[in-house]
Amino acid sequence: MGGKRKKADGDGMEGGEDEDSRQKKMKHKDSILPSTVKNKERRSAAHAKLKHQKKVDKRKTAKAREADEKRALELGEELPPKKIPRTIENTREVDDTVCKPDDEELFAGNDADEFSSILKQDCTPKILITTSRFNSTRGPAFISDLLSVIPNAHYYKRGTYDLKKIVEYAKNKDFTSLIVVHTNRREPDALLIIGLPDGPTAHFKLSKLVLHKDLKNHGNPTSHEPELVLTNFSTRLGHRVGRMIQSLFPQVPNFRGRRVVTFHNQRDFIFFRHHRYIFETKESKQAESKGKNGKDGKEAKSKEKVIARLQECGPRFTMKLISVQHGTFDTKGGEYEWVHKPEMDTSRRRFFL
Repeated sequence: MGGKRKKADGDGMEGGEDEDSRQKKMKHKDSILPSTVKNKERRSAAHAKLKHQKKVDKRKTAKAREADEKRALELGEELPPKKIPRTIENTREVDDTVCKPDDEELFAGNDADEFSSILKQDCTPKILITTSRFNSTRGPAFISDLLSVIPNAHYYKRGTYDLKKIVEYAKNKDFTSLIVVHTNRREPDALLIIGLPDGPTAHFKLSKLVLHKDLKNHGNPTSHEPELVLTNFSTRLGHRVGRMIQSLFPQVPNFRGRRVVTFHNQRDFIFFRHHRYIFETKESKQAESKGKNGKDGKEAKSKEKVIARLQECGPRFTMKLISVQHGTFDTKGGEYEWVHKPEMDTSRRRFFL
C-alpha cells in the first residue's frame, strides 16, 4: 500500500512537472520570433500572430490614454504629456555644426559670402542652363521644366565647348549662376550648380525624376515669380547649400501668382516640389427647421465655402549633395569645402545638412 501510495505521489509530482513544463513551452511558443521558424507556413502564421498582438496592445494603450485624458478634463487637471515618437530625425547624432538662432558668427558670415549681393537684392538673379556634351531626349525636356520653374533662366546649347570657357562666357554676360544638367543612359542623373563670378560649385546626384507632362492631374505654372520654401537645412553646410539654392530665385515673390517652390531636406536628401494654390468655392447644404401652421418643416439652405488645395505643377525630383568646391568648376586644382565619402556613413542617424 505504501509503495503504491508513494508511486501515486510520484505520479502526481511528475504530473505537476509536466504541467509546469507545458506552460513554459506555451510561453516559449508565444515568444518565438518568426525569423527563427524554418517552415514557411508556420513562419507566416507566427508573423501574423505577432502583428495581431502588437495591434491589440496598441489599441489598449490608446484607449487607456483616452481614458486618462477624459478623467483629467473632468477633474480639471493638466492633461498627461503626449509621447513624442522616436524617429531617425529626432534621434540624430549630436552635431556641433548645427546652426543656432543666436549665432553671431553665422550672421556675420552671411553678410560676407558670395550670395549676399543677390539675397540683399543688390542685383537680380540671371541663370544660364546648359547640358553635358552627350545629351539625351529627356535632358531638354527636363531643362524646359526648369525654365518654367526658375525665373530669368536662359538655355544655351553646350556644343563642344569646355565648361571653363562656358563659365568665362557666363561671367562676361553678367550671369549670376550656371546650372549644368548631366545625363547618363538617356536619363538626367546629376546637377552642377556654379555660383558666379566667384563660386562656390555644388555637385548633386539627381534621382526619381518625374517630368511635368508625366504627372497626373498636373497644373500649368504661370510666369509669376514663385515663393521659395526651404526646410530642415540646419547645419553650417546645409545653411550654405540653402543660400546657394536661394540665390537662384528672385527675393521678391509675387504672391498673387500662388506659386510655391519647395526644397525639403530629409536625411540629407533634398526633395523638390513645385505647386500652386487653388481656391475653390463649394456649396454645402444645411437643413433649417421652420414652424409653419404649428408644424415643423425642414428646408435645405445652400452655403458657400471656400476650400484651398494644392495642385502639383512639376517637375518632381530628389537631389543628394556629393561635393561643394571653392570657386568655380576646376577638376585639377580645385579645393573642396566638403566631399561625401562612403566611409563617412558610419550610422543611419548621422546627417550633414
